[in-house]
Amino acid sequence: MTTTVTAAAAPARSGAAPVARSYRFELVKLVSQWRIRLLVLACWIAPGLFVAGVSEQSTLPSDTLFGRWMHATGWAGPLVMLGFAGTWALPLLTSVVAGDMFAAEDRLGTWRHLLVAVRSPRRIFAAKVLAGLTVILVLVAGLACSSAVGGLASVGNQPLVGLDGHLLAPSDAAGRVLLAWVAALAPTLALAAIGLLGSVALGRSPTGLLLPPLVALGMQVAQLLPLPVAVRLALPGYAFLSWNGLFTAPAQLAPLLIGVAVSLAWAVLATALARLLFLRRDFTDLAYDGAGRRAFTVGVLPLVGLTALTVTAIAFGTDSTGITQAKVQRSVATAFAHLYRLQTEQLHRPAVTEAQLKASAACTKSDGQAAQQGAGNDWRCVVTWHLPGVPVAGTAVYQLDVGSDGRFVADGDGPKEVNGYFLVRTSTGDAPNPLWQFDGDVELLDTTSKG
Repeated sequence: MTTTVTAAAAPARSGAAPVARSYRFELVKLVSQWRIRLLVLACWIAPGLFVAGVSEQSTLPSDTLFGRWMHATGWAGPLVMLGFAGTWALPLLTSVVAGDMFAAEDRLGTWRHLLVAVRSPRRIFAAKVLAGLTVILVLVAGLACSSAVGGLASVGNQPLVGLDGHLLAPSDAAGRVLLAWVAALAPTLALAAIGLLGSVALGRSPTGLLLPPLVALGMQVAQLLPLPVAVRLALPGYAFLSWNGLFTAPAQLAPLLIGVAVSLAWAVLATALARLLFLRRDFTDLAYDGAGRRAFTVGVLPLVGLTALTVTAIAFGTDSTGITQAKVQRSVATAFAHLYRLQTEQLHRPAVTEAQLKASAACTKSDGQAAQQGAGNDWRCVVTWHLPGVPVAGTAVYQLDVGSDGRFVADGDGPKEVNGYFLVRTSTGDAPNPLWQFDGDVELLDTTSKG
């Protein structure tokens, strides 16, 4: 009897269409949609035009990370685009590609035709996931390549100023920009998997289209709140921010790796849950309209459990003190020393090294009347440095706006000869004094050297 069943099952398995053939079919279906073609064209053309256009303007998006350096180097453009993409573009792209992939078949009533042609729900699911992944990779590659070409064509292959003020050689900047975009793929895949899960769980409803942008918006709001560091890092959207650590010396790799790992865990779990719901559905029910209560128990609760487990692991496995006075002082002093050296070169003054400057910073929050930690725009820092052969130490005042993600903007508050607004001559033309305003980053985890 066992032999008979096995023999009967063999032709059924051999009759199933190969995954490669099903993948090509699903990919052609996706690419044949006008909205997908339009997105591909937009992602490969629009970013380059945008970066080139902004780089030629007299006013730069200085409120965006690396935006103030778009006149100085072409490598700032793709980083500005990455910041915009992580906030808006990538959640919307994953929504269009993955959020309606399964629900569309329900609305069109084509599941029976697919099952007859492929004869394997598992292979149908695999083919759809691979096709969606391919399109998403093409779109992300277009955003990165187009913005890089636009920046390099309009400004040139110049060194990039990092978030701690040190200069990155063009080759080093190129490698880190590439790594930043690769790291952003992880949360993009997590959002795509959430879109797949919604498309499978909600049946013919197009609500799955809304899930990736809604989840992304929720995570962005959460990053603005004064949450514990462990909770912040346990959200997959943090990887859209943690690439900032690539542009410091030494690189802040721990938050980046944690963010990427969390995002990939979400992507794998959400895809596995979508597959489980898909294989358990009744394809003979023409009135099927979602998994109902199972969508919550199978689709939502495991992701909540993963988040709780991740928060616990990060809290016990890392020293996450967040934004403290000592960290702010160290970050400001380091960035000031690097940028002072850059200013010295631009003004053609005698060369000086960071070691000779011995820069230090004394920072207070709310004039010392509140707890000396946490985000806020009420930080004030007095930077002190020494020049060789000059007995009197120099001082400069900065007002800081520190974000909850650790990024800060330092605004010079005198003396104007040091950190006031004036133009300096650079290889790419006149540029604002680098010590006037600058961006920096406070590492939320205690992993880098404190020396």
